[in-house]
Amino acid sequence: MSLFLATLLSGLFLALLGAVLLWNNPAVGSTARALPRSNRGAWLFFGAAAVWFLYRLSHLGEADLIFFKTPQPVIIGFGLLAVLAFIYTPDFLAVRGLSILMLLAAEPLLYAAYMQYGHPQRLFMVTAVYAGLAAALYLAAAPYRLRDFFDWLFLRPARPRLLGAFLLAYGMATSAAAFTY
Repeated sequence: MSLFLATLLSGLFLALLGAVLLWNNPAVGSTARALPRSNRGAWLFFGAAAVWFLYRLSHLGEADLIFFKTPQPVIIGFGLLAVLAFIYTPDFLAVRGLSILMLLAAEPLLYAAYMQYGHPQRLFMVTAVYAGLAAALYLAAAPYRLRDFFDWLFLRPARPRLLGAFLLAYGMATSAAAFTY
């Protein structure tokens, strides 16, 4: 992935998220409040994260396989763990899935900006990615905190609009920075 594409995609994602929060339709608040314990969200986000992780495992190199000659036993083991997570730990699985997706998405984004010291505007994207990584690590360990955050955020109508305005502005600045490379 090129630095232009990584910056543009992350900026557009932030701008879209900001626009949704700025709009602040009642459906936005109810959907966000229902997301942490949503079965559909778990199937969507954790399922996508499991598929992406298993795909990454299928491309392990020989140096990564210490005990096995092929990645199939590792894929089977982690695939079984993903299925067992749906059965035995369904609470807040959507939040954990979002956290895993953030962790997996950060690698190509940060790799695109690696050693690009001639472009200081890349730090718009890198800062957002590192903030997302910090949130993902925290929410993976304490997923109920996302529920608490959404309860606090949608308690007053001005809060999501303020956060949405910030994310929209930051996303537009990040997207604009992509065109300066």
